[in-house]
Parts: sequence; C-alpha cells; structure tokens
Amino acid sequence: MKKLFTYSLAASMLLCLFACNEEPRHVRKPDPKEYKEPLMEANRHAVKTETQHIEDFLARYKWDMEESGSGLRYKIYEDGRGPQAKSGMNATITYKIRAITGDVIYTSVERGPLSFIIGNGEVISGLEEGILYMNVGDRAKFIIPSHLAYGLVGDGNSIPAKSTLIYDIELLNLKQSN
Repeated sequence: MKKLFTYSLAASMLLCLFACNEEPRHVRKPDPKEYKEPLMEANRHAVKTETQHIEDFLARYKWDMEESGSGLRYKIYEDGRGPQAKSGMNATITYKIRAITGDVIYTSVERGPLSFIIGNGEVISGLEEGILYMNVGDRAKFIIPSHLAYGLVGDGNSIPAKSTLIYDIELLNLKQSN
C-alpha cells in the first residue's frame, strides 16, 4: 500500500513538474482583412434577403410605396395642410408599430403620443427620415428595414433582432426646438 502511495505521489509530482514548464501557446490574432470581406458579404446578403421580403410583402398586399435611397418605403395616404417637417424641429406623432408579420408591437393609444427633435437621434433613423417627407396633419405608412430600425439587437423589449417594422403615423404638431 505504501509503495502504491509512493508511486502515485511521484507520478503526480512529475506530472505537475512537466505541466508547469510548458511554454504558453501563442494565439494568432486574426488579421481584420481576413474577416472584413466575409462579414461585408454576409451583410449584403442579409440586406438583399430583407429587401426581397419587403418586395414580396408589397406585392402580396398591393401597396404602392415610394422608396428612398436608404431603403425606407413610405406612402403619405392623407394630406395635411400644415408646415413641412424640418431637421431641428420638435415633432409630435401618433403611431402604430407593427412587425412585417402584422403583429402590433407598440401604439400611441397605449403609450401616448411621441415627441422628439428631428435629426437629434432620439428615435430610429428610419422614422426621422420618414418624418421629413411629411407636413402637419399628414398620415403615412413607413416600411422600415432593420438597418434603419433596431438592427441586429432589437429594442431589448418587444422588437426582436433584425425586424422589419411598419409604422402607421400621423404628424400632429411641429414646433421650433429651443
């Protein structure tokens, strides 16, 4: 029994000795050039796929919408007679936000009207862009692709990652911001 214990102790000590003398492994840092192009290609593919889903949606429901250079789709379906929105103004809107699947996510009926300064980054970029096409009293629909909405992470509450959103809004008021 003593011999077994002695051999086990000796083997353990040798194992520890060799383990302690091992040189650290050198981890190769990836060159950004190696992964930049594959990531860009994956992003182009994701945008192309989302754009096709939006096109399919528009065709299915026969919605005739304008498209901006950024990919925002918009339609002013009721004309107001008020002043046009401009960057720096404080806008107040009522809204209904739906996923492209039709599920209602948020509404101003539940949360109250939304006020924000246009161009100040307080809301998603697709909403800021769309508001600039509107006059007070206008009602509009926007289809906002994920890259103009909440992107890869969602809003942390009800909007999942990579969600295409449909906004139905009315521009209630514009004021000069201070």
